[in-house]
Amino acid sequence: MNSQLSFDPFTLEIIASQLRAAAREMFVALGHASQSPIIYEVLDYACGLTDSRGQLVAEAEGIPGFIGVLGDAVQATLRKHGSALDPGDIFITNDPYDGGGSHLSDVALIAPIFFDGQLVAFGVNKSHWTEVGGMAAGSWTTDATEIYQEGLLFPAIRLHDRGKPIQSLFDLIEVNVRTPAMTLGDLRAGVAALKVTQERAVGLCEKYGAQAVQAAIERLLDQGQRAARARLATLPPGTYRASGFLDNDGLTADPVPIQVAVTVTPDEFICDFTGSAPQTRGPINTTLSSLGASCKSIFKAIIDPWMPTNDGVFHPLRVIAPPGCVFNAQRPAPVSTYWESSDYATDLVWRALAEIVPDRLSAGHSLSVCGTIVAGEDERGQPWIWVEPQPGGWGASQWEDGESGLVVAGDGETYNIPVEVAETRFPIRVERYTLNCDGAGVGRRRGGFGLIREYRILAENGAELTASFGRHKFPPWGAAGGHEGSVNAVEVFDGDRLLFRRGKVTRHKLKTGDRVRLITGTGGGWGRTEEREKELIERDLREGYVSNRG
Repeated sequence: MNSQLSFDPFTLEIIASQLRAAAREMFVALGHASQSPIIYEVLDYACGLTDSRGQLVAEAEGIPGFIGVLGDAVQATLRKHGSALDPGDIFITNDPYDGGGSHLSDVALIAPIFFDGQLVAFGVNKSHWTEVGGMAAGSWTTDATEIYQEGLLFPAIRLHDRGKPIQSLFDLIEVNVRTPAMTLGDLRAGVAALKVTQERAVGLCEKYGAQAVQAAIERLLDQGQRAARARLATLPPGTYRASGFLDNDGLTADPVPIQVAVTVTPDEFICDFTGSAPQTRGPINTTLSSLGASCKSIFKAIIDPWMPTNDGVFHPLRVIAPPGCVFNAQRPAPVSTYWESSDYATDLVWRALAEIVPDRLSAGHSLSVCGTIVAGEDERGQPWIWVEPQPGGWGASQWEDGESGLVVAGDGETYNIPVEVAETRFPIRVERYTLNCDGAGVGRRRGGFGLIREYRILAENGAELTASFGRHKFPPWGAAGGHEGSVNAVEVFDGDRLLFRRGKVTRHKLKTGDRVRLITGTGGGWGRTEEREKELIERDLREGYVSNRG
């Protein structure tokens, strides 16, 4: 850290704060310019800056699973292109196996930032495009059996060459997606946002000098590592275990066994998923990069959720998963509903440590992103595609009842699409939107409630529904004697007649007038039910959360 000696800590902290502000400005710019509701309403994206080696140094508060792989995307670009980088270059990647990918819909754009001919940093953003082609509208589905069915794959290739767009690549994208205006609009929004951050980073170098900026970056990484190790040392050392099941892989009804051993020492936090099931034929697999992001999010929640995020923070974290297991799938395994394993990896570590650090972790929550796609064609034959996650119930903690109607851990700062936007942009009517007060998750502190959201299809040409609601079979776990929560589910009605209730739905044809009911579960309870205070029971009765019948 000798490069810091000639710069006072106040200046370095100002630079560090402005780097974080540059990432947030990128976030705002991308959201304002995007075309997909899943970006500008749901906020299904993340933005950050890395150093010249691809280490994350500043981020905007986006999806944790994306923030955790921004550096991986930059490092994949460096491995492929080495020193052959020029000012004005922009690269694109969504490779799940080599490039910080999650699934193909999540596309990263990377821009090297130069000052006086020196590479000083990278700007990078990653967002969920509504369409990247593939076998199904919306580009993810529950029955894919290989990555090639899931859309276009960009293996860390140039999108702009020295400031000039490579038009042939834009043309290729345009003819391979169902909604080209939306997809290319999201692409251009990401490019524009990168340019904003490039200007801010270069401005910092002009004001303070490149050496000062580099010193601030080193200081950020060093501070992150020191703070993480100091907090890690306060955890009780030992090895803690948890196991469970994924509902199924989307193709069969067979549960998929998973497990973790978490070893905590004063210097390391090791998450070992050895013993989990082999990668599956269906698309619930995740890759090592996305698994690492899941472990980063729970690691940070445990040591200090308020600490600024950078790769120094994660220096003590080690993630182990044998190649070819469901948590470290190998090419060309399908990964389009990857959240059903990556989020469960977070949950395994969470469960292993929930009663070890009860002041920092709650009981289990609805967990699955509960991804939903409703798609069809308008009266002119033009496709429309609506993609969104569904919030659910969070588990109770030793201090308070669980949160209700909140997006799951892997989705971080996201939302679902507001009723007004959904009804304006798409041929549907939202007929019900309420808490799912099903009586599950009771305890001294009760689990938060999920949601019930019901749509009626108005499209004259009908529509099709795809959904992946994990935790359909195995409910959120209770802690310290608290009861289990309830499962997620999708119900489809023909008029008032229930056709089915499932956890996964694959391109089911809907007629005009059909109803879709999306149900997310209640979180697990904490502590014994008989210990719940009388005034809290009376409040629940007064608010209509529970009934005194029976």
